[in-house]
Amino acid sequence: MARDYYGILGVDKSASDSEIKKAYRKLARKYHPDVNPSDEAAEKFREISVAHDVLSDPEKRRIVDMGGDPMEQPQGGPGGFGGFSTGSGLGDIFNAFFGGQGAGSQRRSRVQPGADALLRTSISLEDAFAGVKKQVTVDTAVVCTSCQGSGSESGAKPVTCPVCHGQGMVQEVQRSFLGDVMTTRPCAECDGTGEVIEDPCKECAGDGRVRARRDLTVAIPKGIADGMRIRMASQGEVGHGGGPAGDLYVEVRVEPHPVFTREGDNLHVELSVPMVDAALGASTSLEDLGGEEISLDVAPGTQPGQEIRVEGKGMPRLRKDGQGDLIAHVTVTVPTHLDRKAKEQLRKVRRSSQEKVEVVQRDHSSGFFSNLRSKLGL
Repeated sequence: MARDYYGILGVDKSASDSEIKKAYRKLARKYHPDVNPSDEAAEKFREISVAHDVLSDPEKRRIVDMGGDPMEQPQGGPGGFGGFSTGSGLGDIFNAFFGGQGAGSQRRSRVQPGADALLRTSISLEDAFAGVKKQVTVDTAVVCTSCQGSGSESGAKPVTCPVCHGQGMVQEVQRSFLGDVMTTRPCAECDGTGEVIEDPCKECAGDGRVRARRDLTVAIPKGIADGMRIRMASQGEVGHGGGPAGDLYVEVRVEPHPVFTREGDNLHVELSVPMVDAALGASTSLEDLGGEEISLDVAPGTQPGQEIRVEGKGMPRLRKDGQGDLIAHVTVTVPTHLDRKAKEQLRKVRRSSQEKVEVVQRDHSSGFFSNLRSKLGL
């Protein structure tokens, strides 16, 4: 017959995990052999420990809710093992045969290092060009100012756990086809630390940390690229028990620019050149991201797709001297609306020109045909 594990702990079937844990702690203090040395108390302690183990395991609790008993041992069949129930860990099997403590049976420190934190911020390409200091808001766990991380309302040091006597682990006996099996698990009273806070801080409930929002200034270096992260040491989450804080990583997103496109340390722009200027040559200028005027010279006879490179006028190299290049990609514009005089002038140019419309043979291994073959997978 299935045992009433909920009744053993005195909780309802709808009890939450925290309610089950609280009920177990209350009964454990009452029936622990070191507190109550009677045989009846020892048996009661084993019973409530088994109930806590069952109801704390989602799979075992599901079996209980379906009317079964996960601790009833099935008979071993040919080639099977009838003594270990579903969910028994390798650590329990290790204990059963060798009497040792399996994986995860070590006492852990109450003070734990904190986790790293990540936040994202956006900057303009101009900011990436010049470098900028930016204020960001961080929401992380910080040291509790009421108890200074001790977790105690009075500032007293933790005391030895009365249930596990500082071991951080408790042992319990379970029945198996081999007989009684001694298993070891973290103490529920101290969460495996071997220490308890007698007067938990009202502000942090004994955790030694609270969540808070704070403003930080991040120095974003010039030349930073989209997706890069800046590490701010010890500005992440404070650990349990007021442990050392992890690091904060600020991921930078560089917003698209209406004129410049970045590729590595180079900057690219599109330069629209009228047909006549492409033929005769011309000069123009533009402002770089720092506001400096840069001259662009269009050589006579410049063709569509040709590049004009200005060395040292691109993005600053991150943590290095120098800059990349500015590359202007030429597109030649052909007028669509001409007055009579302009048309007559162009006709004179055409009559004097030796060039004419013709089909040109191309090398298929390069240029247009090579790109076309590549796209078609030929």
